[in-house]
Amino acid sequence: MILASTDLHDQGAIPPLFSCEGENVSPELHWDQAPDGARSFAILCDDPDAPGGVWRHWAAFDISAKIRRLPRGAGEAGATGFRQAINDFGEKGYGGPCPPRGRGPHRYRFRLMALSVDKLPARVNARCRDVESLAEKHVISECALTGIFER
Repeated sequence: MILASTDLHDQGAIPPLFSCEGENVSPELHWDQAPDGARSFAILCDDPDAPGGVWRHWAAFDISAKIRRLPRGAGEAGATGFRQAINDFGEKGYGGPCPPRGRGPHRYRFRLMALSVDKLPARVNARCRDVESLAEKHVISECALTGIFER
């Protein structure tokens, strides 16, 4: 699988639009070459460089296997067509990069997982870490796109 974006380039700077300094909207993401047997997808976004350990920014899941693109802004809390978890900011949906000022660049990993199940058995207000744990049990294939952001 290949995960790409019209808004981000792998290992490139994340534009402020997608951060807490901009409109805090999720970037457009698209993928191809899904493996046979993929019944759904999950997208996770995290910051492994956060001072207190991995900070989870987004988990979108139960994305139909027929879908190959999420448009810009799909991470809004009221989005339909898939489910979203509670991020580490305590909110449902996408929470963009917002690292501490003056602490250097942080990596933001957008991970796409092709899953062997239609739906994950996640509770209504599942947290991103819960979705990640459930998804990892059903991964057929995984790929990532990493952006860099610094304040």
